[in-house]
This record gives sequence, C-alpha cells and structure tokens, in this order.
Amino acid sequence: MRFRRLVCAAVLLMLVACQPGHAGQPRPLGDATQVIVVTTSGWDAVTGTLRRFERANAHSRWMAVGQPVEVVVGKNGLGWGSGISAADSAKIRAAGDPVKKEGDGKAPAGVFRLSKAFGYAAEGQSGWKMPYVGLSPSIECVDDTGSKFYNRVLDRGTVTPDWNSSEHMLRSDELYRWGIIVDHNADPPAAGSGSCIFMHIWRGPAQGTVGCTAMPRPEVESLLGWLDPRRTPLLVQLPKGEYKKLESRWKLPRLK
Repeated sequence: MRFRRLVCAAVLLMLVACQPGHAGQPRPLGDATQVIVVTTSGWDAVTGTLRRFERANAHSRWMAVGQPVEVVVGKNGLGWGSGISAADSAKIRAAGDPVKKEGDGKAPAGVFRLSKAFGYAAEGQSGWKMPYVGLSPSIECVDDTGSKFYNRVLDRGTVTPDWNSSEHMLRSDELYRWGIIVDHNADPPAAGSGSCIFMHIWRGPAQGTVGCTAMPRPEVESLLGWLDPRRTPLLVQLPKGEYKKLESRWKLPRLK
C-alpha cells in the first residue's frame, strides 16, 4: 500500500512538472517585484513609452504604478541585447532580427538588471535606495573592446588603464546629472556586444541616443525615488510586437 502511494505521488509530480509555467519554462522576471517596461513601435523606432509595474511577491499580479512616460532609445532603434533572458534562442530571436553591437546606435532589447544609480552630486537624493556612484573627472566607462575592463564603469585612478577609448561620465551637459546603470552584456562582457548602457536624461523628445534609454529629468528622478534593490528591479525593453509574442511566455505585465 505504501509503495502504491509513493508511485502515485511520483506520477503526480511528473504531471505537474510537465504543465505550462513549471520547470523548464523561462522565467526571466524571476523573483523581481519591480519592473520598468519600455516598448517601441518597431525595431527601428526611436521613440517609445515607459511604464512601471510592481507586485507584492513573485506569485502576485503585476500592478501599474504612475502614468506612462515618453522616452527615446537608440538613434537606430533597438537590437537584441545580452541580459538575463535567452534572447539568442531560436524560439525568441528570428533570423532577421537586429542584434546589439558596439557602436551601432541601437539600445538593447531584452530583460536586464538595474544595478546602480549615478550622478554629478556626491550623494543621491534623500530617500533613494539604489547603490550610488558619485561621478568625478576620473570615472569612466570603458568601450574599448580590447580592454580587460570593457563595459565597466570605474575610477581610472584605481586601476592600471589598458584602454584607448572610454566615456568620461562627468559630462559638461546635463545628460548624466542623474542616471541608472543597465546591466547589458555584463556577466561576463563579450567584446563587441555593446557597452555603457544607461537610463538618463534626454536631449529632447525626438533625439535618439547612442544606445541608452533617455527621458526628461523629472522622470529619471521619479524612477530613482521608486527603485529598490531589495525588490530586484528589472528593465524589460522590446518592440511592441515582440512584447506581445513574449507576454505569456515570459509572464510579463499586461499592457493596456
């Protein structure tokens, strides 16, 4: 009798495991309870819409936070990037889809961790929770594909520089007054797959970036006041068509 109960239990477990949404199914949002969703009208679109969502736990329904925000992405649109989603899978990426490369003017598409905030001030504003990097003249983001520090934001004075090209983060304009580091191509970086991807202040509503996602300053500040590293915040960035195809598969927030 005990043996029969054990056999029945084993069969039940096998049946449950084979159901959609269980083991073996992709869960790129994992245990995140905060997500920023950016969608564009297509791969080549420069403008897009940002929405915020949160949930009580990994099994709760996503709830919208605030109002949609107008943003811009890369001046050449989007291309599949390297994040925590399996964007290189044939089931996800079509043969003709663009792929993010160094210097292509595209922002990365996929699901990405948000690791740190940065800005010109020595410290972030009161109430901000994200780890913060105060920018100085020696803080650089390395975009030299031949460097062992490729795609890292670091203080030049703390390492022996081996690069010939980098982005000086303390700019003469307001674009990096406040920003967020997007962990694209970060674990580990693959040379040539794209570097120095941020969310930051825009130049204007029609001016695309070299690969980042940008918006008005108040919206960046609002994001930074909301983001909480304890909630594993993520960025989901996709053309609308791809988002719709992956909404159920990846258990993404439903868009109105």
